Parts: sequence; C-alpha cells; structure tokens
Amino acid sequence: MNKPSLALILAATLIAAAATPATAAGPYADQQARAVTSLSDADIAELLAGGGWGLAKPAEINGYPGPRHVLDLGRELALDDTQKAAVTAVFARMNGEARRVGAAYVAAERALDRAFRSGRIDGAALAGLVAEAGRLRDRLRQVHLAAHLETTPLLSPEQRRLYRHLRGYDAGAAGAGHGGPHPGAGHR
Repeated sequence: MNKPSLALILAATLIAAAATPATAAGPYADQQARAVTSLSDADIAELLAGGGWGLAKPAEINGYPGPRHVLDLGRELALDDTQKAAVTAVFARMNGEARRVGAAYVAAERALDRAFRSGRIDGAALAGLVAEAGRLRDRLRQVHLAAHLETTPLLSPEQRRLYRHLRGYDAGAAGAGHGGPHPGAGHR
C-alpha cells in the first residue's frame, strides 16, 4: 500500500481550508427577517389556526385522545352520532380558545422582539415581557391538554385502544397494551 506523500497531504489540507468560509454562519443566520424571531412562519400559522403545536403530547402519547384526531379517525373508530357531536363540541371550544390565546402569544413574542429591536429594553421590561409570553404559552398548553381530558371519557375503552393503534402508539410505547386511562378515572 502506498503511503500518501507529505506534499499530497499538505495540498489536500490547503484545498480544504480554502473551501471553508473564514467565518461560519451562526445557527440563526437566516432567521433575522422572521415576523417573530422566536417563531417560524409555520409556527405562527399553526398558533393562529388553533393548532396543537405539540403542546398536548403528554396526553396524546399516554392514552388521552385529542378531539381533532378523534374526528379525523371517526370512521375507523366507528363514532356514533352522539360521540361525534360531543367530540365536535369539545374541538370547537378548544379551537376557539386556542386561536384567541395563540394570537395573544404571538403578539407577546412580537412585543419581546420589538423591545430588543428598540435598543432600550431593561431588566424590568424584559421580566414583564417574558412573564407574559410564558403565561400565554402555559395557558395555550392547558387549553389543549384539557381538551384531551374532556375527549377521553367520550370514547369506549376499545375505541381508545384502537385510537392508540391507529396513531402508532401501541408498538414499543411505554405502557403499551394498557389501553389508556380507565373509564371514568376522574375525567368527567
């Protein structure tokens, strides 16, 4: 086997160094033009539409079905008219409140951006702006999680098991096979 010559190694190193920019771009280099720097356009659209934004994962993954997904799977779950009407009502309440709180959260994040852009933010203003954004994010999470709590007792144990299966949570999931919460376990 031939050993690479020192000249070849040096040449390869110089070529690699020349191809590397002198300063590497930071991880946020393309985000300075965002409407809200801490949120992508997709995040903002989901929040304004009342989307879940992943906030209800503790419920969803642990056997508490979400109303939007239950409605989407209504045929597979064989929802009866009473169940469909009840889940639709849960979704409508949740979505209305999530839209309202989501818009307020986006506005709070936008206010935080404006404060930094002004160059005149201080510690007290920062504390207030961050607290308000955090309060709204927490409220939004509560809205989504509460809808999962409200939806769960509307389904039979078999429908909840089928939901977990259809959503892909029964294979390899912690607690798989238990079928989610017991009927009436403090959800009514």
